[in-house]
Amino acid sequence: MLGSPEFPLLSKEGDISIGGAFSIHSQLSKPPLSFTDTPEPLICSRINFREFRFAQTMIFAIEEINNSSSLLPNVSIGYKVFDSCGSTLPSTRAVMGLMNGEESNLRKTCSSQSSVHAIIGASESSSTIVMLQISGIFQIPVISHFATCACLSNRNEYPSFFRTIPSDYYQSRALAKLVKHFGWTWIGAVRSDNDYGNNGMATFIAAARQQGVCIEYSEAISRTDPSEHVARVVRVIRSGSARVLVAFLAQGEMDVLLEEALNQNLTGLQWVGSESWITAGYLAIKRYSGILTGSLGFTIRKAKIPGLRDFLLQVNPRQNPKNNLLKEFWEATFGCSFQSSMRGQSQCSGSEKLENINNPFTDVSDLRISNNVYKAVYAVAHAIHNMLKCTQSGENVNQSCIWRDDSEPKQIVKHLQGVNFTLQSGESIYFDGNGDPVATYELVNWQKNQAGNTVFVVVGSYDASLPNGKQFTMSKINITWAADSLKRPQSVCSDSCLPGFRQAVIKGKPICCFSCIACAAGEISNSNNSAECSRCSPGYWSNKDHSQCVPKVIEFLSNGETMGALLTAFSLFGASLTLVVSCVFFRFRHTPLVKASNSELSFLLLFSLTLCFLCSLTFIGRPTEWSCMLRHTAFGITFALCMSCILAKTIAVVIAFKAKRPANTVPQCSAPLQRTSVLSCTLLQVLVCVLWLALAPPFPSKNTAHATEKIILECDLGSPLGFWAVLGYIGLLAVLCFILAFLARKLPDNFNEAKFITFSMLIFCAVWVTFIPAYVSSPGKFTVAVEIFAILASSFGLLFCIFAPKCYILLLKPERNTKKHMMGRVLRRATMLLIADLLLLSLLAIRGVTPLCQTYGTKVLSQFSKAGDINIGGIFSFHQNPVSVSPALQVNTGTIQCEGLDPGELQYAYTMMFAIEEINNSSELLPGVTLGYRIFDSCPSIPLSIRASLNLMNGYDSGKGSCDKLSTVHAVIGETTSTSTIGIARTMGPFHIPVISHSATCACLSNRRDYPSFFRTIPSDIYQSKALAKMVKHFGWTWVGAIRTNSDYGNGGMATFLNAAEKEGVCVEYSVAIYRTDPRKWFLEVVDIIKKSTSKVIVAFADGTDLDILIKELHAQNVTGLQWVGSEGWITYRYIASPVNYAVVQGAVGFAALNAHIPGLQEFLANSKPSTTPGNKGLVELWETVFSCTLTPHAQDSVAACTGKESLWDTNSRFTDVSDASLLNNVYKATYALAHALHMLFTCQDGQGPFESNSCADTENVKPWQVLHYLNQVNFTTKIGENVFFDEMGDPVARYALVNWQMDETGYILFETIGYYDASLPEGQQFEMKAGVEAIWAGENPQVPRSVCSESCLPGTRRAFVKGKPICCFDCITCADGEFSNSTSETAGFLAFTLALIVFLLGKITASTLLVYLKMCVLYSLNIFMLSDAVKCDKCPPEYKSNDKRNNCDLKAIEFLTFRELMGILLVTFSVFGACLAMTIALIFFHYRQTPIVRANNSELSFLLLFSLTLCFLCSLTFIGRPSEWSCMLRHTAFGITFVLCISCVLGKTIVVLMAFKATLPGSNMMKWFGPAQQRLSVLAFTLIQVLICILWLTINPPFPFKNMKHYKEKIILECDLGSPVGFWAVLGYIGLLAVLCFVLAFLARKLPDNFNEAKFITFSMLIFCAVWITFIPAYVSSPGKFTVAVEIFAILASSYGMLFCIFLPKCYIILLKPEKNTKKHLMGKVTVRAL
Repeated sequence: MLGSPEFPLLSKEGDISIGGAFSIHSQLSKPPLSFTDTPEPLICSRINFREFRFAQTMIFAIEEINNSSSLLPNVSIGYKVFDSCGSTLPSTRAVMGLMNGEESNLRKTCSSQSSVHAIIGASESSSTIVMLQISGIFQIPVISHFATCACLSNRNEYPSFFRTIPSDYYQSRALAKLVKHFGWTWIGAVRSDNDYGNNGMATFIAAARQQGVCIEYSEAISRTDPSEHVARVVRVIRSGSARVLVAFLAQGEMDVLLEEALNQNLTGLQWVGSESWITAGYLAIKRYSGILTGSLGFTIRKAKIPGLRDFLLQVNPRQNPKNNLLKEFWEATFGCSFQSSMRGQSQCSGSEKLENINNPFTDVSDLRISNNVYKAVYAVAHAIHNMLKCTQSGENVNQSCIWRDDSEPKQIVKHLQGVNFTLQSGESIYFDGNGDPVATYELVNWQKNQAGNTVFVVVGSYDASLPNGKQFTMSKINITWAADSLKRPQSVCSDSCLPGFRQAVIKGKPICCFSCIACAAGEISNSNNSAECSRCSPGYWSNKDHSQCVPKVIEFLSNGETMGALLTAFSLFGASLTLVVSCVFFRFRHTPLVKASNSELSFLLLFSLTLCFLCSLTFIGRPTEWSCMLRHTAFGITFALCMSCILAKTIAVVIAFKAKRPANTVPQCSAPLQRTSVLSCTLLQVLVCVLWLALAPPFPSKNTAHATEKIILECDLGSPLGFWAVLGYIGLLAVLCFILAFLARKLPDNFNEAKFITFSMLIFCAVWVTFIPAYVSSPGKFTVAVEIFAILASSFGLLFCIFAPKCYILLLKPERNTKKHMMGRVLRRATMLLIADLLLLSLLAIRGVTPLCQTYGTKVLSQFSKAGDINIGGIFSFHQNPVSVSPALQVNTGTIQCEGLDPGELQYAYTMMFAIEEINNSSELLPGVTLGYRIFDSCPSIPLSIRASLNLMNGYDSGKGSCDKLSTVHAVIGETTSTSTIGIARTMGPFHIPVISHSATCACLSNRRDYPSFFRTIPSDIYQSKALAKMVKHFGWTWVGAIRTNSDYGNGGMATFLNAAEKEGVCVEYSVAIYRTDPRKWFLEVVDIIKKSTSKVIVAFADGTDLDILIKELHAQNVTGLQWVGSEGWITYRYIASPVNYAVVQGAVGFAALNAHIPGLQEFLANSKPSTTPGNKGLVELWETVFSCTLTPHAQDSVAACTGKESLWDTNSRFTDVSDASLLNNVYKATYALAHALHMLFTCQDGQGPFESNSCADTENVKPWQVLHYLNQVNFTTKIGENVFFDEMGDPVARYALVNWQMDETGYILFETIGYYDASLPEGQQFEMKAGVEAIWAGENPQVPRSVCSESCLPGTRRAFVKGKPICCFDCITCADGEFSNSTSETAGFLAFTLALIVFLLGKITASTLLVYLKMCVLYSLNIFMLSDAVKCDKCPPEYKSNDKRNNCDLKAIEFLTFRELMGILLVTFSVFGACLAMTIALIFFHYRQTPIVRANNSELSFLLLFSLTLCFLCSLTFIGRPSEWSCMLRHTAFGITFVLCISCVLGKTIVVLMAFKATLPGSNMMKWFGPAQQRLSVLAFTLIQVLICILWLTINPPFPFKNMKHYKEKIILECDLGSPVGFWAVLGYIGLLAVLCFVLAFLARKLPDNFNEAKFITFSMLIFCAVWITFIPAYVSSPGKFTVAVEIFAILASSYGMLFCIFLPKCYIILLKPEKNTKKHLMGKVTVRAL
């Protein structure tokens, strides 16, 4: 046995012994280490009452079992309890003490077995791991009660480990579900910097991410950390925005953190704890209540152990007076001392009572971990019981059933695996395949009781054995939250997006940090934090809040709305009125008037008019298939019947008149002929309707194109041709009726009704001509309303014009209803005033003891060595495979052997020797000083690496007594692997011996606290990992697989890569770990994972030896074609660069140290010769292998002896290949770095040195720590120009070459450099591809492969993240209407604002509008920088719309009535033509101004009227073109004033006619009151009133150009806003007032002598004028966009043409064609005249 034996603190002999390792003391003092004095033993202090209770619980359980007659009868169990002191070093000492016992036998054969058969402990995961790494080799079962690290479930690493506490794997997942349950998606994390904390937190973070929880920060602390580090962690917690802190801490770290939290007043946080501290009673004190009150966490279930408290209370030093632990416990409990010399303390008597003490030892109210100890002891007992059962029964079942005297610990391991028993409490105990129990937890909450003390209240539970979804349950107990609040705290990075919004991930931040984007129109989100908005189905639309889809408003003209009700009322009123007229006619059917009006046709006409009124009802209500067919056909047929009747009546009038002329040969229009004509005309329309219904009938249609937010339910015409044929036929009949009636208007007044038919047809045609543009331009239900309006207006027109006069006579003037009167010449007035009144009634209104100093073990010789003044050590992995040894305690196992020579590692050693030879030969560097070396093989293995480190420090001497020699080396170069280097650095670090690695890249080695003497000439993996992430992103690979070596190198590097990749937007499909000692089954599982994956890129952060095994399995299964991305650990590792492996990883890319050429190195290698001198045989094996000979020949050997003439120049060996000298250069630089540090040490000037009193180092006695000091200051340039220095962490500048696996024509694999990475350059310039070099990718493809989870969203679409999947997996959703996405949107905001600024400078937009654009552009720019271009769709500016592909914003079409479009051209043409026609008539009138007809019609007013009509025609041109501020004011005022001037003239003319007639009466002097002056004054007065209205309108609120973007989303209607609608309607109303007045006066004067006055023509013109403008009102209100303007122009032109033709056409006819009638005599005569 090496060293002094260890003695247990508590022990008892028995047949079988169980060991115990507990942290009975909580404080460890480490003595200073040096080589001059013997190290002092470790001292543990400060007794831990809780852990002492655990130890006593173990003893209690053993005593209970020993007293049991059913369990292990006649077998006694003994125990040995050691103190692990909560640290790994005492734990190592404890486990060695438990296995070796107290004997010290110096014999070749170790005859004793392990002194214990099982071990209970330890209380920490790290201590347990250390114990297992020692005891596990001998298969001694270790059952822990408190080690929860998930890593301990690895049966490959820890096959003899069991535990009675669940693995942190389950606790971490339970904590993640707890956090998610309470809606905390933004949390902070702090952990213990040990296996327990790091592994537990890693599992928690992974589970939390799956639950959608994000970590703001994750900090690690250790109880040995300096106070500054702990203070920094607390500052990070305070400054964080997360209000929930998950603390995965051991009790030691929790104590440290809480003290600092008190110092910084860290309160108000919701703590979520791990089971390690969440039920620690000593923390539940008032001192910490302000911080921890309300804490939540999982702990194992509480239990009761009957008799334990009584047992604990019996503990007394009197039981074993020699036991120092019991004395220490007693002193600490009662504050007394057994030493009487102690001042200030009472002397302990041993009679004190524990019953009066309340501390963690005596408190058994909350037994949780103690119960685990209890269960662990019983599990061991049951396993031994089951093992001994076989032999006691006398039945030899198998060889494993042996007698207890021969029992071995490994047999207990086997039976422990099958243990299954139930405790007295009813709890079932068994272990799964990993040695874990069932994971059940209680959720406890820190609450205060009525006394103000903190208690642990169970508020929930977690059972991992239940199905997913039922594992976590909450009780109904109220929870106390942080700061003693009853309200649950909120902890989110971004507030929840309400329904109606969606999350938009912010680039570079976790997915929990997002902005809320309102759903677009037609999209909804009906829950909080929706990842995307879903489109409503075609029949639905989003509500105002965009929180749900509601059925689209189905718009149709219904009876329930005001407009529908009004139209229905008018329809029914019209039908009723028609029936009333029919009744009147029927009542007076025998009177002359009814007979003279052709009673049969009159009744038929009234019947058809009734149907016309009623057919309008078919247009109101929800369109159906039948109603659509009925409405148009009924309308067409009834109106055709109506027109047919009127046509027949007109023909009858004409023929009747002709029949009364002498010698007339025109046949009589008899009743049968009339019926035939009506039937024929109607049947023709019926035929048209039948064809329409047969070929393409109307049908109900849901129009969603016109308005996206509603459905217009309408009747599709089916065949537009059919509709217009029906309408055209009616028009044809109406025009024919009008012509015939006009021709017959001059027949005897009292006889015919031709003039009434003329009036009715005039109204009918005016209404339906106006209907056409209104019908085409009106949207939705307004189309139907316009059609109904036209039906009703025309029907009322026919009814009133034709039948009102007759009813007037029949009812009010019966005296005129005589045959004589009908045939006479009686002057009478009709009832046209009634018609005018009825036409003006209808308007429509349409939102984390001293031993001797001696060398232990057998001395090991180096592989290479050379003596020097200063010696440098070297450790390299010359062999790759350590030969495993099966250790046993009976025999000395000897040393571990190695096999599998690696020529590359020999290269590293020879490069070191080459550099040392160069330095020794240099006259500038270290002149007069000779460097020596000792180089060892590490295999690579952690034990061998540590052995090599100890050999380098101790030398070959094995002396006893004072260790007065220094380390034999002043620095060490090595090792190649990170894991081995960690072992070397940890061994040499306490002695301040510099270690410089050429290849260890683990970022963990940059920790100056753990590795204070470590340096390296290869960059840390933290840079490589970030560089790999940037490279992966550079090539567009956002979906990758990840493989790592299960070691410090692989795990640390991959963890950094994953974090960096996440920030770069790269997602990892899978991440698996492999190691060379893993069973083949695991490698096959990894291959299966790769085969099933969809990613085409694999990032392998692995060691070459481990990866080689996997690659060969992949090749066996023909898994090729994948793009491999490698770390420097294998990417230039020549050992695996074989043709077989190339088939799998061809085209691989990865970062490697920069290659370099070292002059003379290849010659040095090729000239090397082997040595057989002991301690210098490193090259022998290579030599024998290369030349197939032996340097140590024996007679029995069949291998030829080496001649010594062999030369490496004649071989093509990897040993001499320096084509890839990247790592060789690192060894070279490391050697020179040490040389430069030594040079500075040797050249130090006295009085200017860096040490105490400005002294320099003693060059005759150089110490390693002095070399370490200078090494920190090294800064030199190598021969090849490379600058070498180290930062404060001992790291060099991170520079890499991006290499690519390529194969040349000979099949040799090249590592071609295709790019570079330099971390010292600014961000964005670090990664650069090498120009002129082509890369070869997977499958020898020259094109970069693609590897994405989801294909990129094309422009016009956005990403919609899939819940539960990484952000790289998404669906592509088309941008909503008005939104866009494209790759060039980064400049959109800038360009848009630039354009807006230019427009502003040109004076086209106002400053307020410019500010609006600036705000929008800034928002767009922010969106671009925060969000990726495809994460969201940007809204187009208001004046833009998205194009069809949604990849750009196009300017909306600006719609206004232009001069270039067909409608504009037509209107301009008619306007100009009208103006020209008016001027032509004016010229005619001017030429014939002296003729009677011109003079008789008041020539002055006629010229003024023609001038005003010309202006009326021309003012319509102001409505055409782009609206401007001036044109908007001009158009309405010009229209209003010119029309008033026109109507004023007409009014003047009408008054003149009336006055002239009055003046002809005897004694009348009326004309003197209305002479020319009065006429001019009246026209001026009427016009000035309109001018005054226009001035007020323009002054108060004038019209202005307005961009209407509400009516249509796809275009802008540029229109003139009325400013003040009151002003507009006042102008229009005033015109209407004058027109009505004109109509009334003209109607009254229509019967004056025919040849004299123009009153009847004015009556016609005013009738047309009123009909046009009454029809204009609903058409104007319902017509959108430019059609509004077109309708207004149409009304202006129609009314202007009406007045021009009606008033002046008859006169021009006479002037030009009938000059003979242009005489005074003819005008004054009584001659019957027929015109036109």
